[in-house]
Amino acid sequence: MTDRTQLFGAEWCGDCRRTRSWLRRHEVPFVEYDTDADPDVRSRAEELAGGRTNIPVVLTPDGTVLVEPTSVELASVLSTHGARRGRSGCR
Repeated sequence: MTDRTQLFGAEWCGDCRRTRSWLRRHEVPFVEYDTDADPDVRSRAEELAGGRTNIPVVLTPDGTVLVEPTSVELASVLSTHGARRGRSGCR
């Protein structure tokens, strides 16, 4: 288990930018790892994603893994697990 949501992605990735923005907008504490900058980070993301190379990969505090999550999936999973702080509504 981790105490913060973890985001594995790359700066060039539009889905990664959208996910990062969603996490910030909803005040979800997270740490970000760049899959382009470190081969070990890329390997960890692929391992978490069951061998898939898609990004972003999100690891929630309870160990749930989301690969290329939609905003709705982020809201559902992070709200359910109490990972969101601050705002009460998800959009």
